[in-house]
Amino acid sequence: MNKPLRRISLFCGLLVLALLIRTNWLQYVQAEELSTRKENRRVQIAQYATERGNIIVKGEPITGSKVTDGSDYKYKRTYTNGELWAPVTGYASQAFGSTQLESLEDGILTGNDDRLFFDRTIGMFTGEKKQGGNVVTTLNPDAQKAAFEALGTKKGAVAAIDPRTGAILALVSTPSYDPSRFAGNSKDDGKAWNELKDSEDKNLVNRALRETYPPGSTFKVVTAAAALEHGVVQDINAATDTPEPYFLPGTKTVMVNHAQGCEKASLNKALEISCNSVFANMGDKVTRDKMVETSEKFGFNNDKIDIPVRAFASIYDKKMGKDGNAQSSIGQFNTAATPLQMAMVTAAIANDGKLMKPYMVDNLTAPNLDIIEKHEPQEMSRPLSAANAEKVQQMMVNVVENGTGGKAKMKGVTVGGKTGTAQHGEGNKKRPYAWFISYAETPDKTSPVAVAVVIEDSEADREDISGGGLAAPVAKAVMQAVLNSQG
Repeated sequence: MNKPLRRISLFCGLLVLALLIRTNWLQYVQAEELSTRKENRRVQIAQYATERGNIIVKGEPITGSKVTDGSDYKYKRTYTNGELWAPVTGYASQAFGSTQLESLEDGILTGNDDRLFFDRTIGMFTGEKKQGGNVVTTLNPDAQKAAFEALGTKKGAVAAIDPRTGAILALVSTPSYDPSRFAGNSKDDGKAWNELKDSEDKNLVNRALRETYPPGSTFKVVTAAAALEHGVVQDINAATDTPEPYFLPGTKTVMVNHAQGCEKASLNKALEISCNSVFANMGDKVTRDKMVETSEKFGFNNDKIDIPVRAFASIYDKKMGKDGNAQSSIGQFNTAATPLQMAMVTAAIANDGKLMKPYMVDNLTAPNLDIIEKHEPQEMSRPLSAANAEKVQQMMVNVVENGTGGKAKMKGVTVGGKTGTAQHGEGNKKRPYAWFISYAETPDKTSPVAVAVVIEDSEADREDISGGGLAAPVAKAVMQAVLNSQG
């Protein structure tokens, strides 16, 4: 072979080698990256080429699929009572992607999860259509409906937990949205999406998990737990050394009380009538670092609370001064919490000091309903001892029986609770947030439900807004629904 031909042959060989290297690079090294790119419509088309599996609540599907015409996508998602369940399901949209359970469990729901490989393989030989698996939740439909209806037209959220296991029983955010309105990719779907996306009411935000609020006086139960755990208080009925007026540490600023009788009030009395001065004083005596320690055991400052949807981190400031710590000890200053977080606080107290990890997926099933993964309850932490938890329980029961939480009383059931009216806005001039946290204890001394309710606004006058007045009836409705559903 002459020299020019050898050069051409060598050049062609190099081209073939480069082509082989490039092909293998694309097929094996970049395959996953390319297959998951948003621009790859084949992935989206495949997602909706078969019916998705369902999200299940108490044996009943709250999702479905239906055939669509005039589109590359064969099926689109449907929702039963979409507004009720949107904080749980999230959405799956041909045009706008997916969120929450629809996104996190997409592999199971589409049937693409590796754990469903056997089912897919069998289907290839039997000719059966590919099917998705199912996501079985822990939600209680009666509690969910009770929370949704009790909130009504108010902006707010509810989180309810079974303290014994951490199972989430209700997760409501209002105003909500119906995911069916934009599940497709038509002009109407686009219009509905834009209306929701740009809404001042933030319908698409899951307030129960992904909105933080100053918890106000509901945080006083955390301060009470810290005072007991760190030995600042032994006897909840003994007088404290809180003066009236009480000045924030290192300042001439008076901590204002909205109740009479706070001077030297005991911890029990102070929670009953919600004395700001006593709990600011207790927080200062506990010290900032120990307040941080206790609040973190309850779940604060943790940005990895996944249920499996990730909740925003609730905050207790680690760097503030003594005056800031005193204010934070009554749930103001920089303290911020999600409704889920305050439900966790309540659940830990109700469960004798043991905080269980919250979760809302009980199990995942194959299309034939075989369980492929089941959640087992897990202890998350021990924020306080059983003995001190019992003392805080006594205090919370006293709030309902004799104090500001009377609207949560239930016949034949022991209820512990705490109200909260959280100031916010410049100069605290905006309408306060109304909070209520509570748990119900049955005659067998177990607590099957702990609830946190926050209401952002209402049509009531600013002076009439209170956790006891607005939020307590919502919590009561949820607790009653849970108890009734258990017979």
